[in-house]
Amino acid sequence: MKNKVILLSSNQLGKGDTELGENVLETFFTLLKQREDKPKAVFCMNSGVLALTEQSFASVHLKELEASGTEVYACKTCVDYYGVDDQLIAGKISGMPHFLDLAEKYEIITIS
Repeated sequence: MKNKVILLSSNQLGKGDTELGENVLETFFTLLKQREDKPKAVFCMNSGVLALTEQSFASVHLKELEASGTEVYACKTCVDYYGVDDQLIAGKISGMPHFLDLAEKYEIITIS
């Protein structure tokens, strides 16, 4: 996973029941943070930025993933759209140019 970037485009994993999707996303990041081989970065776009707030159980795991060396980013346009700038507990605000730089260097795995 070290040469990969996770693109998180939603605050839940999969389509269907919202609560189930949020729980599945939390499980994904719980297991990911436990791996020895962690991704280079997680880039959150669209409602994925909501996973970086206290309203999401996944935020705790993203914060721990960040503390272990994985870079975590939140799309500035998306953060502004959802008005969560002051609610982020993990990640740094970034933009599309930075995501394109990451995409040029690393394999992107989209989680939605």
